[in-house]
Amino acid sequence: MENLLGILKVHIKRGVNLAVRDVRSSDPYIVVKLDSQRMKTRIIEKDVNPEWNEDLTLTVTDPNSPIKLTVYDHDTFTLDDKMGDAEFDVKPFLDALQMSLEGFPSGTVITRIQPCRTNCLAEESCVIWKDGMVSQDMCLRLRNVECGEVELQLQWINLPGNLA
Repeated sequence: MENLLGILKVHIKRGVNLAVRDVRSSDPYIVVKLDSQRMKTRIIEKDVNPEWNEDLTLTVTDPNSPIKLTVYDHDTFTLDDKMGDAEFDVKPFLDALQMSLEGFPSGTVITRIQPCRTNCLAEESCVIWKDGMVSQDMCLRLRNVECGEVELQLQWINLPGNLA
């Protein structure tokens, strides 16, 4: 792990208007992947607007590796149904961490990322310096599905001698 940059905390807030995959609802959970790492949220039963408020942590070694997120509907007797996927780039977030931000007012917007064809953002996402920490809120529009968005927040866990 000599090229470990640090640990990224992905706070999965909630899903909005997720696809229905069972009779009237779905039992969604999210799988987050970065390189060979795979983390999973708990299953929320019968809810297409689930509130996870769950933290998943990933070790970052390559700033150019995208993070992939897939939403599934849990099924007991058959394979789980895919309810869409998204991916996002952590490079703008990691670039902000390398800036010297001490002395900036809390709430300072460091950079803005606009939705475009090459990302899954549903709306503008800002990297913010607040209370001595860098964070980024984002709303991701799910691909390969008829509807659905996932809201999350990125935060960095400082390790001595690493990126931040």
